[in-house]
Amino acid sequence: MSEILKVSINDFKTDSGAAYISLDLFYQHFGKDYNTAPVVLVNHSLTGDSNVSGNNGWWSEIIGPGMTIDTNYYSVLAFNIPGNGFQDSIIKNHNDFHTGDIARIFFEGLRVLGIKNLYAIIGGSIGGSIVWEMGALYPNLSKHLIPVGSDWKASDWIIANTFLQKRILDNSSKPLEDARIHAMLTYRTPNSFDSRFNRTKNEENNKYNVENWLTHHGKKLNNRFKLEAYVFMNHLLSRVDITRSLMSFEQIIKKIKSSIHLIAIDSDLYFFSYQDKLTFEKAKKSKKNIYYNEIKSIHGHDAFLIENVKMSNILKPIFNKK
Repeated sequence: MSEILKVSINDFKTDSGAAYISLDLFYQHFGKDYNTAPVVLVNHSLTGDSNVSGNNGWWSEIIGPGMTIDTNYYSVLAFNIPGNGFQDSIIKNHNDFHTGDIARIFFEGLRVLGIKNLYAIIGGSIGGSIVWEMGALYPNLSKHLIPVGSDWKASDWIIANTFLQKRILDNSSKPLEDARIHAMLTYRTPNSFDSRFNRTKNEENNKYNVENWLTHHGKKLNNRFKLEAYVFMNHLLSRVDITRSLMSFEQIIKKIKSSIHLIAIDSDLYFFSYQDKLTFEKAKKSKKNIYYNEIKSIHGHDAFLIENVKMSNILKPIFNKK
């Protein structure tokens, strides 16, 4: 794992008016010097972190030496969302923040590092929503915006799911485990479960293998993640909205100079592909450099972490090093 680095964001005021004397922003850097090479900012997902490449990197088949986002050519940065539990970072007053504040914190991190322009901002799930937030707030910052399996707003479906997640977190005797088990039902699909488990049972405990698999993922998250961090991240997910400033989506799209590459997943049961299609149809009326791409997969929302070849095929023309 690459070295864990930190910058301090001083005198930060959230959109809600909460003042923070100092916020620690932990990050990792991969590849070339960001003072000399094109810089790619990678935003992590709900329970992800900044370790995007190398050993145990969650996108190591996409980002690395000789990979699609080639760290022999690009400088790759990944910030941790303050409060995601990384290096014990916790935000206690959840309502102080929304995803637009996280976008501003990331921008301040870039400013402290002396980075004025980016080649691309890419992220999946809530990380993709923060791509949207950064594009809306800083329309000239990046040449490319690549939101993957995400949306520029929290849809009613997302709000409903985060509402149920909060109920589980507040009332379960095993809050992290049970919240994760519920979440996995939206991260995958019935088809992926059928193809993997086929109603088979484990002979040792006489439970269906799908039950054992879900239990395993619940315990795994409980062992590596902090409850308060999960509560905070769930809160952020419910607060995605680039139009909160009262500007319309159409007005914001006209301002964004970056090329926008939407990447949807046809079987996504969390951020539905039809939402991205609606976004594309609406945006292309006033923006020529917006593109719609779709991963076809049985794996649902998690396909952006599983279908590495299909992801690479979409990303290669963007990261062609020309």
